[in-house]
Amino acid sequence: MPPVRSSDPTYPTYPTYLTYLTYPTYVAWVLAALVFLQAPVAAHDIPADILVQLLVKPEGQRLHVLARVPMGALRDVEFPLSGPGYLQLDRLDPALLAQGADTWLAHDLAVFEGATRLGAPRLVAARVSLPSDKSFASYDDALAHLRGPPLAGDTQLIWNQALFDAEFEYAIASDRSRFSINPTFARLGVRTVTTLRFLPPGGGVAAFELIGDPGLVRIDPEWYQAAWRFVALGFEHILSGTDHLLFLFCLVIPFRQFRQLVIIVTSFTVAHSATLIASAFGLAPDALWFPPLIETLIAVSIVYMALENIVIATDGAPGGPSDRSGSSRHPPALRHRWVITFAFGLVHGFGFSFALRQTLQFAGKYMLTSLLSFNVGVELGQLLVLAVLLPALAVFFRYVVVERVGIVILSALVGHTAWHWMLDRADALSAFSWPAFDAASVARLIRWVMAGIIVVAGLRMISSRVRRAGLEAVESDTPLTTKE
Repeated sequence: MPPVRSSDPTYPTYPTYLTYLTYPTYVAWVLAALVFLQAPVAAHDIPADILVQLLVKPEGQRLHVLARVPMGALRDVEFPLSGPGYLQLDRLDPALLAQGADTWLAHDLAVFEGATRLGAPRLVAARVSLPSDKSFASYDDALAHLRGPPLAGDTQLIWNQALFDAEFEYAIASDRSRFSINPTFARLGVRTVTTLRFLPPGGGVAAFELIGDPGLVRIDPEWYQAAWRFVALGFEHILSGTDHLLFLFCLVIPFRQFRQLVIIVTSFTVAHSATLIASAFGLAPDALWFPPLIETLIAVSIVYMALENIVIATDGAPGGPSDRSGSSRHPPALRHRWVITFAFGLVHGFGFSFALRQTLQFAGKYMLTSLLSFNVGVELGQLLVLAVLLPALAVFFRYVVVERVGIVILSALVGHTAWHWMLDRADALSAFSWPAFDAASVARLIRWVMAGIIVVAGLRMISSRVRRAGLEAVESDTPLTTKE
């Protein structure tokens, strides 16, 4: 039936080629177009979780890289299929495997010898493997598997359940050089994890677990390279850690004297350095309940500092009940805040160690240097925060609200936030069962109690020395802000 045409100028008009389509034909064309557009989308879905395995071994003037990736990550490669997605292995062109190896593996792996980027690698072998294959558990097994016979042509294997293996070879100057890699495999999946095992000529294995695109990874860094990396990590971590920043904010609210604040913040750094190093060397509990316990105690430390500011610090602040001359003399409990800061710093150090677990693999053989460098970065970040907070608080207390009221308001806001964190984290902690105490647990507890006694004794000795050296003179320095 031909379409109805109207002389009414308001009647909608269509392109000429549509006027000759019947309604059923038009619907059929629309459905066909939808199917055509939808098919490529389904074929190019990005996998959710991808594991890339790399085995790297330098030998003479060749660097061998063995790579394994799920075949479902090799998008835009048209493998010959039959039935519900079975690979037709007998029709699998080696050139197609070479294309997948170059596009999805070699292209996303930059390898450096010293500071020189190596040229494009030579593809030695590429093959399809069963999902149950375990040859990549060792370098020798993986190499033998790659150079062995391919799967039989009649093997029934769903294409996106198979594994894709490849061997690359780079030309190098010496197998004793220092190598670095920059893998950019994040595009393979929504979440991509790369496991790298490097086998140096002298024996041993350097293992890495990399998330997404980690940037340049130095397999065997120099001490200054490891140190600089961890200084940057510490600086970034303190600026991105909300709970640590709020704790630092609570510390500085009642104080106007920069020298005294440096002492307080440094005591925090010394304390968390001790527990961070102890945790890195395996001296901290490894039970599942320990991380949520530390996170809860960190929230408790912020709540305590906020309450101390409200209850104690405001009494000595300008405009407070004990203020008689407009000066900023603090009550005795606040003058020794660096002691309680040291105690809470021990707790925060364990929190830092949880964040460092993934990055300690980049320290190489310079574990202690890297840990100390991380703490240097944390200290630099804290000093930067002080340099910003002190002038901001001075302006706030001078032009917005009087200092006593301002301390109460700011501390109450921080304490309210930390209180909710504390409740949420305590609820998460309650889901873990506490371990039964055995002989090993008691021995570990005794060691920590002895360490605590030593720390307390040291603090008392340092406190008495500082008092004798003139702590009161530091307290009576001219404030950074002057009340009119």
